Amino acid sequence: MRDEQLNETGPQTDFGYRQVPKPEKVRLVNAVFSSVAPSYDVMNDLMSLGVHRLWKRYTAFRANLRPGQRALDLAAGTGDLAGLLARDVGPQGQVILADINQAMLSRGRDRLIDAGWSQRIQCVQADAEHLPFADNYFDCITMAFGLRNVADKFQALREMQRVLRPAGTLLVLEFSKPAAGLLSRAYDVYSFSVLPRLGKLVAGDADSYRYLAESIRRHPDQESLQHLMTAAGLMRVDYQNLSGGIVALHRGYKI
Repeated sequence: MRDEQLNETGPQTDFGYRQVPKPEKVRLVNAVFSSVAPSYDVMNDLMSLGVHRLWKRYTAFRANLRPGQRALDLAAGTGDLAGLLARDVGPQGQVILADINQAMLSRGRDRLIDAGWSQRIQCVQADAEHLPFADNYFDCITMAFGLRNVADKFQALREMQRVLRPAGTLLVLEFSKPAAGLLSRAYDVYSFSVLPRLGKLVAGDADSYRYLAESIRRHPDQESLQHLMTAAGLMRVDYQNLSGGIVALHRGYKI
């Protein structure tokens, strides 16, 4: 477990395999997602062969939301997960779709309006490290494939813990470390050879998808993220490997 995975209080953090000042990572990540926003949904389906939709459905299932509850979907992108949460909270509930990137947020808002969820979903441009919400507000927070792009993961987790209600649940769905060596090697070949070429062909941007592959490798593994969530004040933190550990779903509670 690398020291920088647990201690991000210093002035620098990772942007892929590079070390950059934290404000610079925010700017660079914003540029990546502004670039990929128009092709984001198509690329997600191509990169995962559609399996990302199953991962998100399972996350919504584990959220176990009830009618009338409040949920926050952070780094919500184009709204796949937020739409599933909106279905579960019912007409009296509330889902906030939050993303720091305006291009992604706009696409998510338009998709959810078209899907008929506008009465249950509010869109907020927000930085995960400085959430503009009151303490103890949400019954559930989800973050799918976004934590690795945050400059200070620990600060973001502390903020999520702050805005959760007592007995509230945090679910972090993120790429992780494959459990089997053979799968890990095949995944490396795919990530660093196929993925940038696919990004260039479909999105016209190989560099952004090369960064995304590098950011996965720099993200804490399953046990490291479990430890980081606990250090941020969450309790009974556990995780479940999906697709052989290519993805892991971490869950923690506020007591």
